[in-house]
Amino acid sequence: MRFPFILATGNPHKAREICEILTDEWDQPLAAWAIDVGGNTVGYLVHTPDGIGNAVQHLPEIDRAPDVEETGDTLEANARIKAAALCAAYTLPAIADDTGLEVEALGGAPGVRSARYAGEDANSARNVERLLRELATTGDERRAARFTTVALARFPDGDEVIERGSVEGTITTSQHGAGGFGYDPVFRPREGDGRTFAEMQPDEKHEMSHRGRAFRALAVAYEKAG
Repeated sequence: MRFPFILATGNPHKAREICEILTDEWDQPLAAWAIDVGGNTVGYLVHTPDGIGNAVQHLPEIDRAPDVEETGDTLEANARIKAAALCAAYTLPAIADDTGLEVEALGGAPGVRSARYAGEDANSARNVERLLRELATTGDERRAARFTTVALARFPDGDEVIERGSVEGTITTSQHGAGGFGYDPVFRPREGDGRTFAEMQPDEKHEMSHRGRAFRALAVAYEKAG
């Protein structure tokens, strides 16, 4: 296993989910330490609880945050941009993902722009509000949706491992639940029991979610690569 590595995300909710999924898959407790550059979190250093302290002490200091502007036109391209930037900056393996929500009634939108659906300065609340507004007059038969995650690990020698995970579902007419993040309050997985992801406990969500599927597969590929 290659420890330490960096999760190339500044989103604490996503970092927590990924660590939970990897912990379960590897049966290995993990500790994550936020990497701040210029007052902003650029990623999370991940190691075992026993190793995280020493890993933090040996983490190189950089003056400028890596350029992780998500300009790719695919989920894989955006995941690669993030992972490659953090890998190069710290000369450590870096893991990133990008997730897209495709809604039938919107012709597959928001897709690769899911995180920025309400604009470049969007947040989850505004993205969900726009989605519900645009589907306000859409019947149940056209509210079908798919979540897809591409998870990618990049190594300092340039090698990569890439995995995908998807889940089918529907978009609800209003928000339900206080858990999760992003579009979770309005996504009801087809194979579930009628609850949205935001109404589930984390382990329930991880079992069937796009991110859970992608990162369980990545955990296996990463371990083999190590």
